[in-house]
Amino acid sequence: MRRSQKRSWITTVIALAILAVFLFPVYWMVNASLQSGVTAAHTTWFPFHLSFSSYRLAFHSEKKDVLTSLIVASGATIVEILIATPAAYALSRFRLPSTRLLIMGILVTQMIPGIVIANALYRTYTSIHLLNSYLGLMLADASLGIPFSILLVRSFMAGIPTEILEAARVDGAGRLKTLLAIVVPVSKNGIVTAALFSFLFAWSDLLFALTLTTSTKIQPITLGIYQFVGVDRQIWGPVMATAVIASLPAVVLLLLAQRFIASGVTVGAVK
Repeated sequence: MRRSQKRSWITTVIALAILAVFLFPVYWMVNASLQSGVTAAHTTWFPFHLSFSSYRLAFHSEKKDVLTSLIVASGATIVEILIATPAAYALSRFRLPSTRLLIMGILVTQMIPGIVIANALYRTYTSIHLLNSYLGLMLADASLGIPFSILLVRSFMAGIPTEILEAARVDGAGRLKTLLAIVVPVSKNGIVTAALFSFLFAWSDLLFALTLTTSTKIQPITLGIYQFVGVDRQIWGPVMATAVIASLPAVVLLLLAQRFIASGVTVGAVK
């Protein structure tokens, strides 16, 4: 018993140490945002004299950028789910000779570097006038999340008993009604998990935002943070305050949807 308790204490201490290492950047971000006039090298370990001036400056400068990020991320998530859900249903239920080839192709698309896609989209967007537009950023961000969402939701739908779908067909439900009335509610955890990750992908995007916008008219928060960092100036307080503000939607969503995430990721991995 004593040896078991000692081993448990050692494991707990190691786990806390690892957790502290992972959370230290978050603490330093919040710490620096609460101090005025800080630099990268001269920041005290504890904010003894709290200052919210950085947050006032960040809120004043980044309100529009936060709204832009919310619009783009929400739109990209809707596009992804509308495409990924029926695609996942088709790949999980229709036994076609090319199903495995399609799944392999989806996996391969996730291996393509984002910069390659961004460069290709820039040329296309220039010709069809989608640069500096909400729709352009939504479609670009969705293009990266759709393969992941299809694979995640498909693994969930593949575990639905065939008897349920056959019973729906006996009752006269067509393919579309079966998808909307049976498959989607049963796969709720997987779809919510895919939607959350899709939102976070789009919310944290920098590459597409940097490549597909050439002005400050439409600028996500990931680009807005750079207005405080230049060649001859680095205002780290507002930078960290903006980073804290940008982290809040992700934190809130994760807290609200953690039940769906735990179930969705676990079942998807097992299936």
